[in-house]
Amino acid sequence: MIRNIILAGVGGQGLLALAAVIGEAARSLDLDVKQAEVHGMAQRGGVVQSHLRYADRPLRSNLVRRGTADLILALEPMEALRYLPYLSPGGAVVSSAAPLVNIPGYPDESAVLEEIGRLPAHRIVDAVGLAKEAGAVQAANMVMLGAGSPHLDLPASALTGAIESFFTDKGPVVIETNLKAFRLGKAASGTS
Repeated sequence: MIRNIILAGVGGQGLLALAAVIGEAARSLDLDVKQAEVHGMAQRGGVVQSHLRYADRPLRSNLVRRGTADLILALEPMEALRYLPYLSPGGAVVSSAAPLVNIPGYPDESAVLEEIGRLPAHRIVDAVGLAKEAGAVQAANMVMLGAGSPHLDLPASALTGAIESFFTDKGPVVIETNLKAFRLGKAASGTS
């Protein structure tokens, strides 16, 4: 088993926390994990992306090659489109519906979502709305983790254990909020 994941978003959305949780879940199952990330102008709303690979055998590269991503998990819809060349023919795109319009000339929001909707395997999620329902808009990244979880080939118990571990220093309220966000995202994925 090899999984190639592209995580895409904008600075401040919690993408690196999302990558850390998935990586921790994979490591907890004794999988080999490789990750590479770019977070240049992240504090100013710039692009943040992470290549995340894990397998039941040694991996040589931490970069996902074009055309091989099993999943593009995007916290921002235009960023989902940016990484489509990496998607494998059988891969899926799971994107937040909420655009972060932080550049002049941002494309029409409905056109961006329509483009994602043309993909054979896609899911667009109201991550912000579900995160608010969970108790904190900052948990939108964990909503997206839940929504993308059917494509990760990791058991939910490993993912929830990684959430608990990652947020342990934040206390039980933050842990429960993020677990609830994960469950709401998983429900939005159309799987149980």
